[in-house]
Amino acid sequence: MRAEGARQLEVWPERIERALEACLAPSAPPNGALLPAMRHAVLGGGKRLRALLVYATGHVLGATDERLDAPACAVELIHAYSLVHDDLPAMDDDSLRRGRPTVHVAFDEATAILAGDALQALAFEVLARAPLDPSVRVAMLAELARAAGAWGMCGGQALDMDATGRTLDLAALARMHALKTGALIRASVRLGALAAGAQETEQAALDAYAEALGLAFQIRDDLLDAEADSTTLGKTAGKDAAAGKSTYVTLLGIEQARAALAAEHARLHAALGRLDRDTALLAALGDRVVQRRH
Repeated sequence: MRAEGARQLEVWPERIERALEACLAPSAPPNGALLPAMRHAVLGGGKRLRALLVYATGHVLGATDERLDAPACAVELIHAYSLVHDDLPAMDDDSLRRGRPTVHVAFDEATAILAGDALQALAFEVLARAPLDPSVRVAMLAELARAAGAWGMCGGQALDMDATGRTLDLAALARMHALKTGALIRASVRLGALAAGAQETEQAALDAYAEALGLAFQIRDDLLDAEADSTTLGKTAGKDAAAGKSTYVTLLGIEQARAALAAEHARLHAALGRLDRDTALLAALGDRVVQRRH
């Protein structure tokens, strides 16, 4: 990858952090613990993969950073909201996220629920106010809403909860994660493409890339959950296996899960090969997902 591209992958996380800080800056006196809880959930941690996908996709297709800031913020706010709610006692009941206490532990359950709700609302507000053509904003809002709702993250989480204590086959496991994790990853790529005015053929290749990337992300997550410790991960290790949930590791074993990860890695690179663009940035993000340690 060219030096300019490598530099962008280091610059964009700083840019998104500043943009998120601006989104969460109070325009009125803070309302009790709500704003601090929202800031705790969003700022100062995380891989920012979804925001990076917005920026990298847009950059590959010729969009400026200024056109990409709002959609990058929106996907990170949706992601943060989903983590706040996933960690609640009624869901995954986790006490550690990004190396810090989860929001309901740092504050309380009611505040965590409200913080998640407020972050989701803020995501759509940020996108609705984006300095883009109205038709592009509407398309982005529809894309993000579908990724966050019953046909995306919420549907995937429902399947995940229903699967606790049951053994899923590989097809059911892939479907669940395509909704729970993959939908927002695909939406991140699509938002970047919408900002850049991607052609249909380009969008099809990007969708294939995002699908493979989402599965690679989850397989790598399952491998890390089985092989790493909580300090390294920044969240509780081994929790899915302890809860009796099916994972790629429990269904395939370590070695076959690694082989499945390699297959998705190859698939995402093959999808990028269908684009008549310099896709080094997207390829580098795919490599990061496959090789990550936490």
